[in-house]
Amino acid sequence: MPKNTSSVLYRKYRPDDWNAVLGQDHIVSVLENGIKLKRISHAYLFSGSRGTGKTSIARIFAKSLGVSDNDIYEIDAASNRGIDDIREIRDGVNVLPFESEYKVYIIDEVHMLTKEAFNAILKTLEEPPAHAIFILATTETEKIPETVISRCQTFSFKRPTREILKTLINKVTKKEGYAIDSGVADLIALLGDGSFRDTLGILQKVFSTSEDKKVSIKEVEMITGAPKGILVNDFISALANGEKEKALSVVSQVKEDNISIKTFIALVLEKVRIILLLKNISIQKNIDKLKEQVSEDNWKVIETLAKNEKSKINSVLLLDLLKAYEATGKAYIESLPLEMVVVEICA
Repeated sequence: MPKNTSSVLYRKYRPDDWNAVLGQDHIVSVLENGIKLKRISHAYLFSGSRGTGKTSIARIFAKSLGVSDNDIYEIDAASNRGIDDIREIRDGVNVLPFESEYKVYIIDEVHMLTKEAFNAILKTLEEPPAHAIFILATTETEKIPETVISRCQTFSFKRPTREILKTLINKVTKKEGYAIDSGVADLIALLGDGSFRDTLGILQKVFSTSEDKKVSIKEVEMITGAPKGILVNDFISALANGEKEKALSVVSQVKEDNISIKTFIALVLEKVRIILLLKNISIQKNIDKLKEQVSEDNWKVIETLAKNEKSKINSVLLLDLLKAYEATGKAYIESLPLEMVVVEICA
């Protein structure tokens, strides 16, 4: 990881070489081999959700080609989306590089370009000068004309897994001299929602309010507005015991506290999963791995629920919760899918 003095974590820990890139091995290997074999395309399309490393890898690729900063041009299409902006690029692309073999144009949020701008850039992509390389980055491939896509070598970026985000959180935490309680990395990784940038942004917020460089679950809940662990535990306990009214009152409390229902369900899913796994494993090493994912207080609750032989917590409940999680963003009433799970399980 880079060792600069920037206080903004996502900039400070932005990968600056291939070895520092996490979770995109399928892309790194192809680009590295292309450089080694000198098979360089004139246009690349990097697609994927926000914060997955598209522009970071574009910069690393350019540097690996030996392109100097003076020959790398970054354009934000969200702010420079008109035909005049693209004409300026089109005119400049024919000028030879200042210091390098190539000139690299990185156009972020390329789907924001106007129709006229796309038509203008298409002509450049059809007949580019030998020294020009375009790297187009987007979160919405479906908004890019097929004529543009067909002229690019395309790469689809994966959302980082929770384990990858946890690894990043633990590395950054250690480098910044902080200590975190068990379960903190899990919670922040969940809230980061598959984005390196968002995850480090949350971590930044947590660090900036910590007075003793020791971060607890309660601090993260308070700072981020995440559902309190006690609400999640009360809800799961109510489901386990078939206490319909108690479970529905927790959902009502979540709504009153203006907490994201989807985030709440995600945290419920995490604990229900651990309870089910604990019910079905006996090797101590595997149990210890599960224990590392939650705080000490939460582990006591999970152990108690796992030992309850009359509990309604089973694989059917887990599947119902998964369906509720998927349906929540589409439901007219956000809490309805979760409320239906309560009614069905506790019936």
